[in-house]
Amino acid sequence: MLKKKKIILGITGGIAAYKIPQLVRDFINAGATIRSVMTDSATEFVTPLALSTVTGNDVIVGNFPSVNENLLHGGTWHIEFAQWADVMLIAPATANTVAKIAHGYADNAITTLALAMRCPVVIVPSMDTDMWKRSATQANITILKERGYIVLPPAEGELASGLIGAGRLPDIPEIVKTVDKVLQFSYQDLKGKKILISAGPTYEPIDPVRFVGNRSSGKMGFAIANAAAQRGADVTLVTGRVKMETPRNVKRIDAETAEQMFSAIMKKQRGMDAVIMAAAVADFCPVNISVNKIKKENFEGGNLILKLKRTKDILQSLAKRKSESVLVGFAIETEKEISNAKKKLKSKNLDLIIVNNPMKQGAGFEVDTNIVTIISKRGKVERLPKMTKYDVAQEILTRVAKLL
Repeated sequence: MLKKKKIILGITGGIAAYKIPQLVRDFINAGATIRSVMTDSATEFVTPLALSTVTGNDVIVGNFPSVNENLLHGGTWHIEFAQWADVMLIAPATANTVAKIAHGYADNAITTLALAMRCPVVIVPSMDTDMWKRSATQANITILKERGYIVLPPAEGELASGLIGAGRLPDIPEIVKTVDKVLQFSYQDLKGKKILISAGPTYEPIDPVRFVGNRSSGKMGFAIANAAAQRGADVTLVTGRVKMETPRNVKRIDAETAEQMFSAIMKKQRGMDAVIMAAAVADFCPVNISVNKIKKENFEGGNLILKLKRTKDILQSLAKRKSESVLVGFAIETEKEISNAKKKLKSKNLDLIIVNNPMKQGAGFEVDTNIVTIISKRGKVERLPKMTKYDVAQEILTRVAKLL
């Protein structure tokens, strides 16, 4: 996938920057074109002249560089570069740069470009192991992932400080492989397609402070939205209450209850090419909602008995209005996974169903991995190994793209 691809390479002030000329050489040998951008600190470890020599292009240093007029078409350099690239790679990415991008700073050439990029951005952190393990750094990494940046974690080994641990720049072939993989899913095969995705839990109120809910984190649905946007789709995400950032280039609608999610999806489903229902919508909600907080001393014997009613079946309603759109459902099963999922696939008139068992290690709530089985309308059963939810999302979308 690297052949004839255009890569923006950002180098920040980590000691691993001295390895980057070899990375550039490998990209060029694979057929890619490189434009490089550096922070001032990066020039302490590798010279702009060295990068200019191996890339064959001028190197950008600072927010106000002197740019070859042949590279511009009357616009500003960072917008021109952002629109030119197929992918941006930042390697090494220091803790400082990670923090700046996570919080929207644009105070140097790299952070400015990262903010302007439309294409996928791959970030390769490299720093001392204590800096990598700090809660502030890990929180920033989480923000970047949730917003749609691809993060290749650092490797473990001996560091410049003499310590041993996570923080080394991954091997050059691993970085090349990661960029190649990202490009496989950024060829815009969903460009022009409208996709509606649901994510997260619904909360059904009992009183102003209590609710009936579930443990869904929304990570799977957000991963699908992120991946679909990267592949060029016009994405609308309807989500329950989750603690996640909206992925880049995704339109978000918040819906707390099953009724609110039903209304939002029914309003948006018309004209969609595909609807992917990854949300964990409550099957039941309280019949009566107390206006005031329920006091436990008001109940005889201290027990509260809730009367529940069925919520509206969103998938069933979508099936009735399906027309030509692709409809994908999810099933969480703790027993008889395949047989139960096949029943749901048929009863809801789905094109695909994705089933997983949250009791399996690596497939539960709040984790970044999943173990799923994809079942098609024709009955084909595909069991996928444990992989990140982002990779699962890509597998699902590849099948949706074929159906479209």
